[in-house]
Amino acid sequence: MKTAGLIFGILSILGMLLGFIPCFGAFNWLNIPFAVVGLILSIVGYNQEKKINMPTGTAVTGIVLCAIAIVFGGIRLILGAGVV
Repeated sequence: MKTAGLIFGILSILGMLLGFIPCFGAFNWLNIPFAVVGLILSIVGYNQEKKINMPTGTAVTGIVLCAIAIVFGGIRLILGAGVV
């Protein structure tokens, strides 16, 4: 779970950066739900690893990357008049 969340986080950051390019801002409508799925996977992975006292760095990285993609993608949609 934590590895899948990290992969989703990396891909969502790349998608967010693609959404910052002019004329590609609508891509955030696809990227934000993708990042939410990655956030959920990372949180589940974090909780599973925390129960058995394993290192949680991968899961935390996935959580941070997905959260950044959600926040900045949402800001980009608001500034670009994608959310009215």
